Amino acid sequence: MALKAVNVTDVPNLDQVPENNASLSLYSSLFSSEGLELNSEATFKVPKFLVIGHRGHGMNILQSTDSRMKAIKENTILSFNSAAKFPIDFIEFDVQVTKDDCPVIFHDDFIFSEENGTVFEKRVTELSLEEFLCFGPQREAGKQGKSLLRKTKDGKILNWNVETDDSFCTLAETFQKVDPSLGFNIELKFDDHIVYQQDHLIHVLQVILQVVSEYAKDRPIIFSSFHPDAAQLVRKLQNTYPVFFLTNGGTQVYYDVRRNSLEEAIKVCMEGGLQGIVSEVKGVFGNPGAVPRIKESKLSLLTYGKLNNVPEAVCMQHLMGIDGVIVDFVQEISHAVDDMIVKPLNEGLREGDEETETKSKLQFSQQELSFLLKLIPELIHH
Repeated sequence: MALKAVNVTDVPNLDQVPENNASLSLYSSLFSSEGLELNSEATFKVPKFLVIGHRGHGMNILQSTDSRMKAIKENTILSFNSAAKFPIDFIEFDVQVTKDDCPVIFHDDFIFSEENGTVFEKRVTELSLEEFLCFGPQREAGKQGKSLLRKTKDGKILNWNVETDDSFCTLAETFQKVDPSLGFNIELKFDDHIVYQQDHLIHVLQVILQVVSEYAKDRPIIFSSFHPDAAQLVRKLQNTYPVFFLTNGGTQVYYDVRRNSLEEAIKVCMEGGLQGIVSEVKGVFGNPGAVPRIKESKLSLLTYGKLNNVPEAVCMQHLMGIDGVIVDFVQEISHAVDDMIVKPLNEGLREGDEETETKSKLQFSQQELSFLLKLIPELIHH
């Protein structure tokens, strides 16, 4: 069934927040000028340094020799709840809206399948919900779904085979079936190669916000998007949840200059009243001087990327003052963060050391920091 789009005036905005939403007080302090903070009144605990599961338990890379990249189908209920078994704070997933106005969870712009030896592609946003759910494993016993393939970055089309498969899901189902203690980092997904009109963006965002308003309850939520206009619009349409701007941090070049550097990302956030930036970690390591500028702008900073699967690189980011990481190796990194960051801090607090928190974030000169950053590539073996 299609969801009914609502008027802009009916969506929570800067002056109007639903009375039954208990998250506003949390987020007003969670993303304050001091960065990510604990809130004793919240029903869930938000730590100083966030660990976020990428597409749940981790993204799928079909050509990888690492079995962890093919263990569980990404962006599924199974992947989300598998991630919830470990000490993480949020899961990150991608939301698109079908042609009959249903928000669904899927990363790629196109779905690839094969029929009678012919491979075809379908744009996700041009499918109805019923058509979308026909691909891959089916929940109904005895029902066979359409084959599911995936196009790699180098153009190869491979069978989307994983060790443990699961069916596609909607945003509403995700709210209903995923561990309620787990926060959601909802990436608002748009095609880089399409120029969207503002009316279309508003409509898509309204449909997503309608589902969030109905099902979120007290679950912590962060919105994020690589699309600068979408990020600023979702901030205008609601004032309940923080919005972060996603950027490659200068590691790739785009026609839209707002996407080409951390400096531009800061401008997008300041102009749109956003709460933070999510950057490719290499963009931060390549431009460490941007971190204090981001903090001076009273913005939070999260990162994503392959380097976040290396414990030493994650610990380095904590020392730099970065607020959290999006990771694929959920089990390994969450436990490493617990051992290297959380436990030492807790032990210091138990001993009554009021300066422990300050000491946990060492201060480096620009020269010292540059030297340490040069060591990180030596830690990477893949």
